[in-house]
Amino acid sequence: MEMGSVGTAAEPAWTGLPPGLLRMRRLLLVVWLGLLTAAVGLLLGMFAGPVWALLALLPLALLLSGWVMLGRNWRSWRYAERADDLLISRGVLWREETVVPYGRMQLVEVTSGPVERHFGLASVQLHTAAAATDATIPGLEPAEAERLRDRLTVLGGARSAGL
Repeated sequence: MEMGSVGTAAEPAWTGLPPGLLRMRRLLLVVWLGLLTAAVGLLLGMFAGPVWALLALLPLALLLSGWVMLGRNWRSWRYAERADDLLISRGVLWREETVVPYGRMQLVEVTSGPVERHFGLASVQLHTAAAATDATIPGLEPAEAERLRDRLTVLGGARSAGL
């Protein structure tokens, strides 16, 4: 049997994360590694000489590779709402897929720190009885995070578990 021969009816409808999360993470990368590059270059230039200041190119190289890796990681995140559970898939090198049955959810939280709020983002945190199956969906638009929280709360209550 070939890999794609199974019907697509069983394939869940995946939803990716909004681009605001990628913008926020890339901006934080540029700010922190840009400051590190400038500090290393300045300090080494002042105390060790201009040749040693070239070591400041190392954090710059990290910035460039981190830029690409953040994009790959962001594209790997997705979630799907199915009839009985929520699927969360992520990872580039090591794929991880978490299945959270609605009936096992005890608490669904929407959180948004100051940086996330500045970028108009929120995260949904799912808590179950088993700590190993707790799951997070980061970087959602607040309206989508609240819609997902409300839907998961209703489905969790309907499935007669913790909610």
